[in-house]
Amino acid sequence: MKSKSVLLLGGGGFLGSALAGHLCKQDYTVHILTRRAMDSDAPNITVHQGSLDDNAILEKILPTCSTVIHLASTTTPGSSANHPLIEAEQNIAPTLRFLQILQQYDGLQLIFVSSGGTLYGNPKTIPVSEDHGLYPRSYHGAGKAAIEAFLMAYSIRPAKHVTILRPSNLYGPGQTMRQGFGVIRTMLENLRNDTMTEIWGDGENIRDFLYISDMLAVFDIVLDHKDHTGIYNVGAGKGHSINQIRQVIEQVCGKAFKFRYLPVRDVDVRQVVLDCSRLKEQLGWQPQVSLEQGIRQTWEWVKSL
Repeated sequence: MKSKSVLLLGGGGFLGSALAGHLCKQDYTVHILTRRAMDSDAPNITVHQGSLDDNAILEKILPTCSTVIHLASTTTPGSSANHPLIEAEQNIAPTLRFLQILQQYDGLQLIFVSSGGTLYGNPKTIPVSEDHGLYPRSYHGAGKAAIEAFLMAYSIRPAKHVTILRPSNLYGPGQTMRQGFGVIRTMLENLRNDTMTEIWGDGENIRDFLYISDMLAVFDIVLDHKDHTGIYNVGAGKGHSINQIRQVIEQVCGKAFKFRYLPVRDVDVRQVVLDCSRLKEQLGWQPQVSLEQGIRQTWEWVKSL
């Protein structure tokens, strides 16, 4: 059934894996296109190994799908810090080649997962809304902004529906260790292993953290609005410094861990808290899981590994 068939681009990461399982439980047929080899035992999940601009694979999948969710990204703000061409070659260009292919298919819903933490630079207002200018400090953020611009240009064409989601820092059970991602996951892993946590700067950088189930709920809503086009921040709407996160983790877990401060990085913004009122007002979403609840549930999962 086409209305219940979704293609995930880059579905092998934390969000992609969680989303695939979530959609599977709701009887969606899920196709995952990923560069890395991966297996799935779920009967309604099919994994295709290839790049997101692999025309041979896409021409077989796209006619059967109602929605494409673009999660694919190869970089972090740190990994491409001195390599702008990496963003162009590995993220922007493949997306544009995919877009060239997608133009053949009218009526397909496209959801792009962008970044709420890297697009706005050091915001002039807190919380920061979608109407704030884009001033990325990293090539990673600049790449996201460039892709957004192309997608919005694509969306003005007839029967082209695009929703752009700008999530904050996601965390929760199922998140694997990956350098440059997952402050909470990294801290919990180090706490379990009694190893050192390295904090860039003085630990007073403020971020917005969102539990994975709250992010999945956004996809449920957007998938029910297939003819919709819009840009939405997705976050808790509350800011916590890295030092505060460390303190909450120690309180929830009942133990202290080792940490040290490292020199500040130019690519890091000082404070980002997302204004998510547009998402609430237009689509009726708001987060349900508090930071303490989310950390506790994630800690229980980490301990079980």
